[in-house]
Amino acid sequence: MPAFADDDPTKHLLRRRRACNVKRHWMLVVAVVLCTTGCTSGDVPWKDFSLVSVDQEIAIGREANAQVRQDVAELSDAATGKYISDIGARLVEAARGPEYPYTFSVANYREINAFALPGGPIWLHRGVIQAATNESQVAGVLAHEVAHIAQRHAAGQLTKGIMANLGLGLLSAMLGNAGGADAAQAAAGLLTNGMFLKFSRDDEREADRVGLQIMRDAGWDGRGMLELLELLQSEAESNPSSVEIFFSSHPAPQDRVEGLREAVSSAHGGTRDTTEFRSTKARLLKMAPPRSMPRQ
Repeated sequence: MPAFADDDPTKHLLRRRRACNVKRHWMLVVAVVLCTTGCTSGDVPWKDFSLVSVDQEIAIGREANAQVRQDVAELSDAATGKYISDIGARLVEAARGPEYPYTFSVANYREINAFALPGGPIWLHRGVIQAATNESQVAGVLAHEVAHIAQRHAAGQLTKGIMANLGLGLLSAMLGNAGGADAAQAAAGLLTNGMFLKFSRDDEREADRVGLQIMRDAGWDGRGMLELLELLQSEAESNPSSVEIFFSSHPAPQDRVEGLREAVSSAHGGTRDTTEFRSTKARLLKMAPPRSMPRQ
């Protein structure tokens, strides 16, 4: 093969042609895979098809979580961290799906919010604990985030992004093409744009349904999940700034409240509150107030 100088236009032309050929190749591969997974109605079967493996998802989450730790003010109170991790561990035992390395961290922010990263990391704002009136409400928030991970919603979002042609480098990385950037680094870059922090309405409804079952199986009263959403509605009227972050990454809870109200009306029972929750909340309320989450 002839050698070309770095600024040789022929070299750049060959690079563009190779890139186009690779792109056409992977578009054909994806089309074949979709056809063989039973896509007959024109709707992509995201639940059954993903360009991201579980191992890649875990690597993406690990990279993204490292970035989050640099940007987020984490609560330094070890007792609260252990308390939330213990609740999370019970929920994980009741969850189905891949065995992700779940972790639970508390952000020292006043706003009522929580979010899940791909492959296991979950963050809860201190504002959730201080606003909740019983432990089942906190468990409901965490169960919802565990459900996002167990149902692989982040992998689905990433696959949709790839299919929407976010970039050949990302596509190559996800498919293991030697010419692409590292999968974890490429996906962590998307975190900056909020891709992993905002799920679809269908994902949110599924996380409610699956999360409700998870918290019930783990021993909590499912009404806590509904109560927390009702609390969000109330806060939106009386203290809008406390839920602004939540509404920027979640759909309005009105439709979700209606769905959950019907689901929890048929079955009660399970833990609603504990002395651990009351002592944890009391200790937090004696500390310096949490800061407001920076606006991006």
